[in-house]
Amino acid sequence: MERLLNSDPSWTNLAVFFGLGAALLLVVLAFVTYGILAERKVMGFMQGRYGPNQVGGRWGLLQTVADVLKLLLKEDTIPKAADRPLFILAPILAFAPAFMVLATLPFTDAFQFADIGVGLLYYIAVSGLTTIGVVTGGWASNNKYALIGGMRAAAQMISYEIPLVMSVLGVVLLAGSLNLNDIVEAQKNVWYIFIQPIAFIVFFIAAVAELNRTPFDLPEAESELVAGFHVEYSGFRWAFFMLAEYVYLFAIAALTTVLFLGGWHPVMFFDFIPGAVWFALKFSVVVFVLIWFRVTFPRLRADQLMELGWKVLLPVALANVLVTALVKELFF
Repeated sequence: MERLLNSDPSWTNLAVFFGLGAALLLVVLAFVTYGILAERKVMGFMQGRYGPNQVGGRWGLLQTVADVLKLLLKEDTIPKAADRPLFILAPILAFAPAFMVLATLPFTDAFQFADIGVGLLYYIAVSGLTTIGVVTGGWASNNKYALIGGMRAAAQMISYEIPLVMSVLGVVLLAGSLNLNDIVEAQKNVWYIFIQPIAFIVFFIAAVAELNRTPFDLPEAESELVAGFHVEYSGFRWAFFMLAEYVYLFAIAALTTVLFLGGWHPVMFFDFIPGAVWFALKFSVVVFVLIWFRVTFPRLRADQLMELGWKVLLPVALANVLVTALVKELFF
């Protein structure tokens, strides 16, 4: 193998490609592991109760690891009447796009898995594929409640994906590019959160709904349709659905940082701090706010959820695009 890598540059590039992919996967899994722990700690603090504090020492550092081991050892059941091939495939269909969207996200000016000209379009297109996995899981279970939960999840994800896309059009108009690196560079002097505050608010609300997190977690809420589309899943197959949700949390926090918070660009005169540190700080603030949302807001009803997406966020996003286009045409 070493002789082959040395003799053919294409093999060397392929080895580097897979090496970076494996490293990124390990980083994402580490984030998911300790992101869940951090979320439970923050929620415990905000709600005036203890978070995980027994397993793995005083801080509960191995609590999530213990949870993963429990899921690995749990019995994997497949309902007798389920469509077995689709039942097995659905969690993979839900998780794979969540990892694929990370490919084009620039974490610094020097670290990005793949820099393509339409990186934002790629993210939007690939992230939409997760809906197929969710609906497939509900359908393959051969359970009417799982099917209704899958259809409800699909309706929610599609409904909120439209205002999410509309909200980022203002950013695209200002940057003049769909390339995520170009969008970050366009914010070198001023971040788009200050120029496009309405777009940011719409984007953030729609992103929370896309993540199926509180207050938009109806597709998987225990009080709604016996936990929805994954009611028949157990063990590690169920964990794949949860893993997809937390990987998307990683991805949407990174995308928010890139689109609205200037990416790796520093604040004012603090340019002596490395760009990777700035990106990590902004990313962490976004994740904290997402956790804060989960602790603070009550769950919406299904009708309220759909009305907010179609009757409030979508018109506001369209109006923002119109105003942005007029201002750019008249003054720039």
